[in-house]
Amino acid sequence: MHNPRLAHRYAKSLMDLSIEKNQLDVVYNDMKYVEALCSQSREFRNLLKSPIINADKKRSIINAVTEGKVSELTKLFYHLLVNKGRESNLHEIANAFIEEYNALKDIHKVVLTTAVAISPETVNAIAERIKNERGVKSIEMETIVDEKIIGGFILEFDNNLVDASITRDLRDVKKQFAKNIYISEIR
Repeated sequence: MHNPRLAHRYAKSLMDLSIEKNQLDVVYNDMKYVEALCSQSREFRNLLKSPIINADKKRSIINAVTEGKVSELTKLFYHLLVNKGRESNLHEIANAFIEEYNALKDIHKVVLTTAVAISPETVNAIAERIKNERGVKSIEMETIVDEKIIGGFILEFDNNLVDASITRDLRDVKKQFAKNIYISEIR
């Protein structure tokens, strides 16, 4: 069940505790691991959401999967979630924690989609340009290769979208032909 308020409450509590224990960066890395685990493993997400599997079994499976990969504080947090019956929200809580951390550290997420893979130098140049133009201290750049855009790029940053793809240009041309806006100029 999608519950952003609950996720942000738990994420904020975990952040406050990790700051108090001076383990903020450690817990952030743990949450990045959990987010990646939940994103990549459908079986793990289904386990967390299953009402059939009892809490002790879920706790032992989560411990087995995360053993040696997360801190003790994060492990205790998982146990709290399982005890409260909130383990199904773990993925959402991890995402909320990452958002809270990025807001605290002034890290902005940028998603760059291109038709072909681009060099790290080009990615760095784009990141530097965004930093200079927007006055941003730090950027977390994610690159995606999507052949469907044919060429150009799509850049997503702070709820802004710059679509300079060939696919968009072709869609615009198609709309112009569908409207037939040039007929009046021909006569």
